[in-house]
Amino acid sequence: MFRAFIHLIYPNVCAGCGSVIPGDDSVICVRCWANLPRTYQCKDKNNRTVKLFWGRINVEHAFTSFVYTKGGIVQHMIHELKYRGNTEVGVELGVELAKEIRKIEMPVDIVIPVPLHPKKEKIRGYNQSLFIAEGISNYLGCEVDDKSLKRTVHTESQTRKGKYERWENVNKIFKLSNLDKLEGKHVLLVDDVITTGATIEDCFIALSEVKDIKISVVALASSVL
Repeated sequence: MFRAFIHLIYPNVCAGCGSVIPGDDSVICVRCWANLPRTYQCKDKNNRTVKLFWGRINVEHAFTSFVYTKGGIVQHMIHELKYRGNTEVGVELGVELAKEIRKIEMPVDIVIPVPLHPKKEKIRGYNQSLFIAEGISNYLGCEVDDKSLKRTVHTESQTRKGKYERWENVNKIFKLSNLDKLEGKHVLLVDDVITTGATIEDCFIALSEVKDIKISVVALASSVL
């Protein structure tokens, strides 16, 4: 009765369309789940996300689950996650990523969310990619490590930057610790949106210092079609 009363005052609202969802088991309504624009990249070894990194870094696997378009449902969900404190949508979509990881039988030892600079994380209150990583971890039963990879330089927002400006903005800004912990592991880098891949590339370069490491990349969405 108490839960029903709380739900009456603070109804569970869909992160995609804003409609009220009966019950409190999800933050995404059935209609939005059905209408999510999926990329179907996970089983394509030469998908558009993989091709984005050709000639730049040698990833084991790379894919995104959804298509990011301006004003679209995915943009709205990611906005809810990043700027409105709706971290539950990050976890739910992270589970959806994990289901695709399981489809291709990709073994993952450690999940590493792309880090924010401490200054930005303090302002926002959290790292949105950590909640996506937790959704993956919850489903696959692997460890989340948000300590080994750190962003050491506070950069400007990437939103309005071109391809070269994005690369220049994140060039050599990540540092690695706990190299022994990652040695010989298959590490999964997790981000919310991949556009030019500049951030992922610099994370990859930092992680490549580790002996015998394998690195795969996933993100919720990509504007690369």
